[in-house]
Amino acid sequence: MSQQPRSHQPRSTASGKSASTNSGSGKPAQRRGPQPAAPRPGLVLDVDRSTPPVLLHSGEQFRLERLPAGRSRIIYPPEPLPGLEHPNEAIREALLNPVESDPLPAQLFSGMKLTIAFDDISLPLPKMRRPDIRQRVIEAVLDLAADAGVDDIHIIAALALHRRMTESELRYCLGDRIYDAFAPRGQLYNHDAEDPDGMVMLGETRHGEEVQLSKRAAESDLIIYVNINLVSMDGGWKSTATGLSGYQGIRHHHNVKTMRNTKSFMDQENSELHRSNWRQGDVLKSAGINIFQIETTVNNDLFGDGPLSVLAKREWEWSARDRATFLGVKTGLDRLPSNARRKVLHSWEAPYALTSVHAGQVEAVHKLTTAEVYKQQLVSVEGQTDIVLYGLPYVGPYNVNSIMNPILVMCLGLGYFFNMYKGKPVVREGGVLIMTHPTTNEFHPVHHPSYIDFFEQVLSETTDPIQIEQRFETSFATDEWYRHLYRTSHAYHGVHPFYMWYWGSHALEHLSQVIIVGGDPATVRRLGFRPASTLADALEMASDVLGPDPSITYVKNPPLGMADVT
Repeated sequence: MSQQPRSHQPRSTASGKSASTNSGSGKPAQRRGPQPAAPRPGLVLDVDRSTPPVLLHSGEQFRLERLPAGRSRIIYPPEPLPGLEHPNEAIREALLNPVESDPLPAQLFSGMKLTIAFDDISLPLPKMRRPDIRQRVIEAVLDLAADAGVDDIHIIAALALHRRMTESELRYCLGDRIYDAFAPRGQLYNHDAEDPDGMVMLGETRHGEEVQLSKRAAESDLIIYVNINLVSMDGGWKSTATGLSGYQGIRHHHNVKTMRNTKSFMDQENSELHRSNWRQGDVLKSAGINIFQIETTVNNDLFGDGPLSVLAKREWEWSARDRATFLGVKTGLDRLPSNARRKVLHSWEAPYALTSVHAGQVEAVHKLTTAEVYKQQLVSVEGQTDIVLYGLPYVGPYNVNSIMNPILVMCLGLGYFFNMYKGKPVVREGGVLIMTHPTTNEFHPVHHPSYIDFFEQVLSETTDPIQIEQRFETSFATDEWYRHLYRTSHAYHGVHPFYMWYWGSHALEHLSQVIIVGGDPATVRRLGFRPASTLADALEMASDVLGPDPSITYVKNPPLGMADVT
């Protein structure tokens, strides 16, 4: 059912109650700095003739577009929640007073085998200013381990099938102190899901899903997992059951059937992906794997109060200075060659603030963490729309310090942005998705070698996820050259582009058409989508499918927001 045109009234419609956030003990935590006014919740703005043009991201550039009055609305994310005033103290409090678990010091002892695993660089996006939260947490854990006389410690980047982190990326994430103490001795390293001597099979779920885990982690007396929950999909049993697993385990939930039955990756209650990971978590528990989960949340302060702060503001509130700043940033980026634009944008460090930290038993911790994510991101939205519009930014989970290739454009738009909802999608079944992105036939040859072959060999044959899975997945997943590059270089696993395509399979089934504004026409058509040179052209193309005057919802993202659609 399409939305009905409404009067132009900004409506604050955030879900959630108090903006206060707790440390792991459940006690109120102190917020950072003076708090003159509470952050404003998200809102839904109905567009009329007085509404100014709106900002859309388009890869490494920006667009200003005017939306049709009377039938368009804009979903703005909530403003950033204040951060904890004393993050290091909040982390220590969580470790000493965990949820449904013994305090961490009580679980540490001399002679034990301790493994610390942490989320890789696929989040947060963009990278946060130093010190990274993972550094803060792991330093606190190591201090307690030292007090207990623990010497056998390994620190593992939980890559799953992602590319290996470089030394500079590990140093940025964990700090020089940790890197210099552990990496030279071989005790800080990237997870290797293809190491024949480094992986173990722990059993199967009642659904026949194999559970595979890092051998070092499986043989440890304790695994401490350090998580950043940028979105509600992150964390829980997905941390270990995916992050420290391999193809044999991951294939049971990273497949077309699971993705199509996941009616939002961000809504655990309606996610078959999460149900599968939780079943694998039951096997981990039955196998005696002892996990101490540490989950953190951050606010959505991507741009701070510097020159890029205008990107987070609501357009009708732009001052003359904001407009001049935006024009300067846009003009400067437009004049740069693509490689220079990419370098500038990927160097940006977001001033995220820690809003909560919880530690202890996996499921109990994740329940509290998810509530904190929702508190920051949820925006209540009434009714679905005929057309949903997204402006895709320059970075997603799988092109950090890299290139957003066409498959990743599809994944970011149809996999991530489409699924940033709770309840039901923003766009109705049979509706149209429009996204802005240059979408060129450009790939990072080191990071994405199997993506190149996927684009040239697989998508030239079919774009149907079922056909792709049945005809091509196994050969890419077991290819020895791709395995070699994954293990020794900095390449994503051979099967990874398949998973990115499957990630959008729910959206592909739900939508009648996908249109990319500003994309290279041949590249867009190879994806199975329709190219448009302007937004006006894209809306006209959508009207050919939906009829005259279809309703339009523009979801402004980033900063991160999540629609709670009723």
